[in-house]
Amino acid sequence: MSARVAVPSKGRLRDRVFDLLRHAGYNLRQLGTENAALLVEDIEFIEMRPRDAAAWLRAGRLDAAFISTDTALENAIEDWPAIDLGFSRSDLVLACRTDSPYSSAAALAGKTVATHLPNWTRRWFDEQAIEIDVVAMGGSLEGICARGLADAIVDLRETGNSLRRNSLHVIEEGPACQAVFVHPPSAVPAEVDGLLLRMDAARTATSRQYLMMHIPPDQVGELERVFPGLAAPTLLPLAGRDDLVAVHLVVKRERLWANLADLRELGATGIVALPTDAILE
Repeated sequence: MSARVAVPSKGRLRDRVFDLLRHAGYNLRQLGTENAALLVEDIEFIEMRPRDAAAWLRAGRLDAAFISTDTALENAIEDWPAIDLGFSRSDLVLACRTDSPYSSAAALAGKTVATHLPNWTRRWFDEQAIEIDVVAMGGSLEGICARGLADAIVDLRETGNSLRRNSLHVIEEGPACQAVFVHPPSAVPAEVDGLLLRMDAARTATSRQYLMMHIPPDQVGELERVFPGLAAPTLLPLAGRDDLVAVHLVVKRERLWANLADLRELGATGIVALPTDAILE
């Protein structure tokens, strides 16, 4: 039986997840255009909303899912094994009108809080022994609070522009959120293990460059000063040249551009930087 992995059905999260999977060698071009599910290398990738994926993951019907931290919190699976993917970042915040008298969560005792995350919001206030009335919503929250229907909202903040447009301000901050790949605490199928390995290699590769150059032999030792933490580079002789050797190494992308001048000072020539597709560390 194939492993089942949920992927986002729409939005920016879907785009970034599909980019990552494409980089990891999974061809999902037919998913979403012809099919809502696609079998690739013994993994059935199934499109669904992240909040639905988190619920089915918790119900034990999925082997893994690409979701976000907030949906994991809402379904109480935030402690399950997860990989932070580093994109779709936001923060959970408690916000109210700028002209309201509330300055903390405690000040909202007995008040109404609207949110997309009713389960987590109740737990968060219960942990602080604050009684509130939680109203679950599927639409925009800011306007509801701005018009006085809700005393406050618990919502995701990316830039804060929507809060400012509705004359709302943050009175408390919750957890930082981002895209995550989550699987149950029990043993995962071999196909999911392989997916984890390939994603790790693909994600590492995006921040690295394969670097080749010619350099005087007596300057090879100086490369560690230019690239701290450098593993032993590969050295190759050059035909008919004793004054230069070829050096091949993998470096962090930002370190390459920041230290290009240093390489020139070491006498490096023929510098070539290539993108990497996969790196296993």
